[in-house]
Amino acid sequence: MTESTTSFQTVLDALQDAKKDFPRRYLPLFSDIAPLELQTLIDLWPRINLTRKLTLLNGLLSLMDSDTLVSFEDIGWSLLNDPEGDVRACAIRLLAESDDPELAESLIEILKNDPDLDPRLEAAKLLGEFILLGELEELDGDIHHEAEEALMKVVSGEEHASLRKLALESVGYSSRVEVETLIHTAFNRSDPTWVASALIAMGRSSDEQWGEDVVSMLLNEDPRIRLAAVQAAGDLRIEDARPIILGMLLEGEEDEDDVIAAGIWSLSQIGGEDVRVFLTDMLDRTEDEDVIGFIEDALENLDLTDDLEKFDLLALDEDDLDELEEVDETDEEE
Repeated sequence: MTESTTSFQTVLDALQDAKKDFPRRYLPLFSDIAPLELQTLIDLWPRINLTRKLTLLNGLLSLMDSDTLVSFEDIGWSLLNDPEGDVRACAIRLLAESDDPELAESLIEILKNDPDLDPRLEAAKLLGEFILLGELEELDGDIHHEAEEALMKVVSGEEHASLRKLALESVGYSSRVEVETLIHTAFNRSDPTWVASALIAMGRSSDEQWGEDVVSMLLNEDPRIRLAAVQAAGDLRIEDARPIILGMLLEGEEDEDDVIAAGIWSLSQIGGEDVRVFLTDMLDRTEDEDVIGFIEDALENLDLTDDLEKFDLLALDEDDLDELEEVDETDEEE
């Protein structure tokens, strides 16, 4: 029986059969689920054991990571108020691509009042996307402000440390002056996980004032801090970070795979001809298909970075161009 001819009832029967593994080939059938099938699933949901529910939801989340064309938002919305905290947390993750303002309002409510930590963690994480939308003026101002207030209250409060750190990272997108103070406070703490969260928030701020702080942490002995600093350097396109990151990768002293991957991507965000030479050479020397794919993506991103720099140059006004010409003339005379 092929995927295209499998009845949804067959899928539901397999979901209820806890004695057998749930076939992964059925997962795509939940994408863009029809209203009648969704209602049938929700009616059946209370009779499915929790382990089986989480197996399905984690399978859908895994498929989302590997296939950008699938969407399980309808299921996410339907399970957002599920009695089980683990299910609610998965439901939020299924809604990661949504920009619906109603979701922002739901996430604020979950962040404030959900009785379980995991859904609040997921809400704090996803609210960052809505803070960014607000900064881009693509979200209602009142909702944007309410989300900022909710996240800042968590950061400044006595909540679970993991929740406060995620809230700081998400509110890092905000241009509110109060957020600068929260980032400074976290960055100056002795706990490396707080420093890492502060660096992530710096990267999301699009604020050049954090450049020196980020660069100062690129060679930190704690890999969590190095990772966050490398990511922030790319997000902020800090040119002073380029030779440091290149050195980290060329000298082979970095042994953390996630830091290496972040370094490659950050270089593609910062740009530069030496970056292209480095990435091309790395591509020629590797045989790992996954690594090859990642480096090719980084080279494509580098093309976008270079195009953006050319566009910025073309966007200079006449006074700026006159200044550049004067500099060139001075160089020629010397």
